Amino acid sequence: MLVCILAVVAAVGVVITAAALFRRFGRGSDDAEPDGATASHAGSVLSALFLLVFAIAIVVPWTTTDSARENTYGESRALVEAYWAASALPVPEGRDVQNDLRGYNDLVLGREWGFMEKGHLTAEGWNRLNALRARVLALPAANNDQQDDRTAVLEQIQALSAARGQRAMDAQKSTPVGLLYMTVLAGLVVLILPFLAGARPRGMTIVPLGVMAAMLAVGVFLAFDISHVFSGALRVKPDAYTAARQQFQQIPESR
Repeated sequence: MLVCILAVVAAVGVVITAAALFRRFGRGSDDAEPDGATASHAGSVLSALFLLVFAIAIVVPWTTTDSARENTYGESRALVEAYWAASALPVPEGRDVQNDLRGYNDLVLGREWGFMEKGHLTAEGWNRLNALRARVLALPAANNDQQDDRTAVLEQIQALSAARGQRAMDAQKSTPVGLLYMTVLAGLVVLILPFLAGARPRGMTIVPLGVMAAMLAVGVFLAFDISHVFSGALRVKPDAYTAARQQFQQIPESR
């Protein structure tokens, strides 16, 4: 933060020094008009700066959300594959494993999804996965076929655990606060620049300025609204787990 402040002070100092030197040596001409070279140059640069910051504030959460959405489908695929693999296990152990998988999916669809808006997952979800892994490891394997069936379920549970860990990381992701504040600051500077340059809008000239202000406000609000993966307009929805619940009904139970 200190480095940033020093950089700002240094940049303003360069401008003041350059203006003083040019005036002292009689170089250039006075520029006091709102539409003069100074105001035009500063306006174009500030507008470009705002567009750059605003684009980053939109693109970063957009790509992060797409990645998080894909990760939820990866987790749901692991759930479905584990459910399929558990159907090959003997009764009643196989049905118990399938019931645990359905319970885990219901937990994610229900209480856990609200937790993710706060940036974390529930401890119960991890406990259920750990208990499920321990249950499968404890299953007896009288022959090679049963050993292979148990291994197949364990592999999918491992993939499920890895996908859950990625979802936990996604829940913590959000647009850097500094970038959001920079978006607000740049937008405010763009709004008041005509007044800083000495312009006094009157009559119908206020209309386009007001429209621009309204559009900037909407853009800044959007940047804040989509800043978190699991909340806001672009939030990831639990569609993948709803689809997994429907697929469970098409998979035979353990026999």
